[in-house]
Amino acid sequence: MKHFVSALALTAALAAPAFAQDTKVIGVSIPAATHGWAGGMNYFAKTTVERLEATYPQLDFVLATASDPAKQVNDIEDMLATRKIDALVVLPFESEPLTGPVQNVRNAGAWVTVVDRGLAVPGIENLYVAGDNPGFGRVSGEYMASKMTSGGKIVVLRGIPTTIDNERVAGFQSAIEGKNIEVLGMEHGNWNRDTSFTVMQDFLSKHPQIDAVWASDDDMAVGVLAAIEAAGRKDIQFVLGGAGMKEMIKRTMDGDAMIPANVTYPPSMIATAIEITAVGMVSAAPVSGNFIIGSVLVTPENASTYYYPDSPF
Repeated sequence: MKHFVSALALTAALAAPAFAQDTKVIGVSIPAATHGWAGGMNYFAKTTVERLEATYPQLDFVLATASDPAKQVNDIEDMLATRKIDALVVLPFESEPLTGPVQNVRNAGAWVTVVDRGLAVPGIENLYVAGDNPGFGRVSGEYMASKMTSGGKIVVLRGIPTTIDNERVAGFQSAIEGKNIEVLGMEHGNWNRDTSFTVMQDFLSKHPQIDAVWASDDDMAVGVLAAIEAAGRKDIQFVLGGAGMKEMIKRTMDGDAMIPANVTYPPSMIATAIEITAVGMVSAAPVSGNFIIGSVLVTPENASTYYYPDSPF
């Protein structure tokens, strides 16, 4: 039976004495800081591991970052073979290539926590921690529909090909269905500024009229805005990113017409995943199931609540 972890139960478990004193090894495998959100996620992973190692001497952590799926596969295989990990917290670089290696970890008897980007085969993980990806797309689509009451033409930048990208796009499409919004094109910007700059340049050359852009990510929005500025285009009314980059939240807070809103997707979810996994290793608290963090629409009215100037992202 799956259990949903409440904040109260988590707090109590973290405060409780450990039942087992044998050293447990937890592997943490995440993508390298290839873009802003990943940079924030790396920051939270590192600080959480340091804090939990100091709190729980019976836990040992192995943290590895990978710049591509092949490196992440090698990292995980090494963790299993040489460190004999008891648990794995993994944010897959891409869903498909990581599915088999993570399945092997589960088959070896280790606990598996999957974060953010789900695997290609459901049910491998013991625990799934993520933002509300369908909700992220839905909130984004609802906002764009509310801004474009008479309809219009838009382009869409997708992220890296993953299950979460599919969920976001499906949620977005369902929200704009029947709203007279024409999607001129969808291309993968891979959550990367430079790639998104190139993709947006291509969109601009193909389409003489674009009313708005769903960039679906703040790093991609940065690339999109740079391409729009370089082309001198004045037809685009606004760009909607997402994930709460502090620079973008500040622009929304200041009433920038090109960045009128944002949608939250906190990189600190990696800290939640590591903490809950640690609880499972040192206590009898039930921690399997799904822990989903909701997406919130950020507007000028509430942006100050989501603005963290000292944040790495």
